[in-house]
Formats: sequence, C-alpha cells, structure tokens
Amino acid sequence: MNDGSAGTPAILVESVSKRFGRVLALDDVSLSVRQGETFALLGPNGAGKSSLIDILCTISRPDGGRAEITGIDVVRHPLQARKRLGVVFQEATLDTRLSVYENLNFHGMVYQMNRADRRRRIDEMLALVELSDWRDAVVRTLSSGMRRRLEIARGLMHEPRILFLDEPTIGLDTQSRAKIWSYLEQLRASQNLSIIVTTHYIEEVDTCDTICIIDHGRILVTGTPETLKAAHGTSLFRVTPRTPDAHAALVARYPGTVEGAEGQLLIRAEDAGSADALLAEFGTRLRQVSVDQPSLESVFLSLTGRDLREAPPAVGKTRGHP
Repeated sequence: MNDGSAGTPAILVESVSKRFGRVLALDDVSLSVRQGETFALLGPNGAGKSSLIDILCTISRPDGGRAEITGIDVVRHPLQARKRLGVVFQEATLDTRLSVYENLNFHGMVYQMNRADRRRRIDEMLALVELSDWRDAVVRTLSSGMRRRLEIARGLMHEPRILFLDEPTIGLDTQSRAKIWSYLEQLRASQNLSIIVTTHYIEEVDTCDTICIIDHGRILVTGTPETLKAAHGTSLFRVTPRTPDAHAALVARYPGTVEGAEGQLLIRAEDAGSADALLAEFGTRLRQVSVDQPSLESVFLSLTGRDLREAPPAVGKTRGHP
C-alpha cells in the first residue's frame, strides 16, 4: 500500500463507473488531484458529483474502475482512506444539544485521538475559525455562519490530508462566505491540505487551482480557470425582460438563451455587433441589461447549456461519515 509520499496524487480516479438501476451516474470517469491544490468540481444537479464524492469518501462502491486517496485504494482499504479525509456536508450534521467543545471532542474520540491531542487540536481549530470565545456555547445558540465554521473545524480535527466541502457556504451572507474561504486558503497554504469543493456559487472558485466540469456522469473539461475561460468563455448579455411577452420573444429570437436567477436571461454574445442588435430590437422591452466578460459562468453555460444556479440544490439525505 502506498504511503502517500509527496509524488503521490491526493486523489486518483481511473475509469470509474457507477449505475443506479438504468441510470448511469458515472461513465468512465478519470481525474487526478495534486497534493496541496484546491480543486473545484462543478456540475448541474444530477451530473454525478455526489456519486463521485460518495465513492471517494467510501460511502458507496464503484461498479468499475478504481479510486485512491493518497495512494490508498478506497475499496480495499476504506478505514485507512477515511482517516486521510475530512468532510463538510451540505446538510448540517452538528449535534445542536452539545457545546462547541463537546462536538469537536466527540469527533476526536471517534477518530481515536488521545486526550492530549484532542485538547491541542480543539484549541488550534477554534482559534483558526475564530470561535475560541464560544467553546462552551451550546451549538443551537450559534448563528448559521458560526455553525458552518464549526463544521469546518470539526472536519479538520483529526488532521486529514484532504478536505471535501459540499456547498460549504450555501445560505450564508457575503461576509461569512468570504471568511470561510479565507480560513480555507490559510489551511491550504500552511498545511499542504488538498481541498475538493462543490458549489453553486461559481464566482467563489475563480481562485481555485483546477476546475473540473462534469455533466451526465462524464468529465467535460478540466483545467485552470484561465485556460478554461480562454478556450470556452464568451461574453454574456444578462437581461431582465419587462413582461412575459418580452421574455418569450427573447427566448424565441435567441434559441441558446438560458434561464438565470431572479427572472434573468443569459444570452451569449456572438460578435461585436451583438449588443447593438439586441438593443435595437428589444431595448424598450428590457428592464435591465448588462454585459459579462468571459467568465467561468460563461464556460459552464457553453459546455452544459445550463446555468449552475438554474435550480437550487436539493436537500437530500444526510450522508454519514465516521
């Protein structure tokens, strides 16, 4: 069994497939994540993200192919693999009846950390996420942002090599989201931690080392934000029609139009004259119009034909993890 040395990928996935009845959730998926990098896995709902993460977290088994965590086969050695992983699920999994300290202490006991290591690590993690003054507070009294920070601290208690974050900032205000990403960057830089994140806030992953877009169970593209924007990005018109009739007319006129958030329509700019043509035909029927330069959002639209926030993430079952 590999010892997870510096040259070993943090994650290695080779030709992994997974089927649920007639649905092929993962179709010959292969990818590699370097140690110490921040890796964003993006895809519409039902694209296969959760199925892949469940396999990497040893919650489910692939039907074919293999997956390794720091050189450890997740099927053959699941317990060893889990010790290298920290997980922050989309759904809250804290025990709200316990205190901040008790939640972290219990997690350390589950991972068989001795008392001295638990105390040391609790102090370190609470300092990192700025919750030291709240160590004795009952979790149900904390704000949603503080609870999310506590969940990140808990996921890091046992000093994992890889941290999985499933929608880590969903439902948080802009300031809380920015704080969480600041903590994560500190961790990655200081501890060579590999971070795997899924999110519907596509602007949050613009500073990630690698972006991987998955749809219909297949990897569509992998690369740095800059290379993906250069290869697949386009300018977008972000328009808000005044009336349902204007909405319908725009969709008919621009067949590739994608429904965005809050009644907006996202229209790809085909050439330099596209803006003039749009305004000449629809200017008086638009409540608002703006132009977005090539971005990860336009990359996602070009490759999937959908908006990442087209539908809010569904609250599903809470996946367990020891």
